[in-house]
Amino acid sequence: MVLDSDVASDRGTGRIHAALDAAVRSIAGLVSADEALQIIVDQVRPLVGAQYAALGIIDAEGHIERFITSGMDAATRRRLGPLPEGHGLLGLIIRENRSFRIPDINTDGRRHGFPANHPAMTSFLGVPITVKGNSLGRLYLTNKIGADEFSEEDQSLVETFALHAGIAIENARLHEQLQRLAVVDERERISKDLHDGIIQNMYAVGLSLEDVPELMDDDRADASARVERAIESIHLAIQDIRNFIFGLRPELLEGASLIGGIAALVEEYRHNTMVDIELRVPESVAEPPADVTGQILAIVSESLSNVVRHSRASRAVVGLTAANEGHGYELRIEDNGVGFDPAGVGRLGHQGLANTRARAAQIGGTVTIDSQPGAGSRVVVLVPEQAS
Repeated sequence: MVLDSDVASDRGTGRIHAALDAAVRSIAGLVSADEALQIIVDQVRPLVGAQYAALGIIDAEGHIERFITSGMDAATRRRLGPLPEGHGLLGLIIRENRSFRIPDINTDGRRHGFPANHPAMTSFLGVPITVKGNSLGRLYLTNKIGADEFSEEDQSLVETFALHAGIAIENARLHEQLQRLAVVDERERISKDLHDGIIQNMYAVGLSLEDVPELMDDDRADASARVERAIESIHLAIQDIRNFIFGLRPELLEGASLIGGIAALVEEYRHNTMVDIELRVPESVAEPPADVTGQILAIVSESLSNVVRHSRASRAVVGLTAANEGHGYELRIEDNGVGFDPAGVGRLGHQGLANTRARAAQIGGTVTIDSQPGAGSRVVVLVPEQAS
């Protein structure tokens, strides 16, 4: 026989588990550390019916370096002044790295007292947040609503939530670190490319104009020719800079399909350069994941930039076909320029082909380069089935 009290208990447990599941889901996919910290403390407070909640992040020495609150208005938070230093009960949880549940912190001998303007607090629950044995922070909850103190079930809920919170914090931190590394890598690539192309070209323009004042008296025809060449070089540099700006603005291609993105890139380079670029793509192809599309489009942009800057070509072709009986892609960029020795490119300092190889490798692709001096060049990129 099932008693009404048993049904009510089961329903209550179900609601609690549902609340925990909803709280965990809300923090699972966070990629910003600041956002993760605030949402964690905002979610844990209603989970156990606390009036106030706080999340203290500790540094390597165990000192509180950040203190995020929930349930407290901004004016009250400002009146509290600087971060707590981790004395009293806050420091106790940091030192012992375990949970504490206290009915009334005002009568506990381990308390350190409250600063001026601090809200009144009685019942207390503190739980550490750890990942793989490493301490990340502490969750503090006070003033259990509707009861004199927090229960063992409340403590168990918060401890379970803290496990997921630790993973969410660690994932958000790793994501931000990867973003910072990506920015550093991209800055290094841009710096090398600028030095290899635009900066060296402008330096050469400056050198070519140094003797113009003297030539105005001795050989006006040569001086005039130098000035004309310098103006042409400056125009090319402006086009090169426009190409760089386009390549550094991914929002121009945000949400574009693979074929649509390639067409947009070809149109941009066709419009801003003297190279006649032909596009050869099917009407449609199976759309790859967004990260694969992004890398393929970056390879197209990198390759066209190399054609414009180094090949002295009048014509180029960008082609995309389905490879391996419809699985994966074959990307071809060809030009009728002066060509080059692929073995000597790295020694000359050009970064474009190295960037292309690196991008292809990130999606499991391979790059084949066919070129020789005076015979144009062909870059073929194969993207395998598992990346598409």
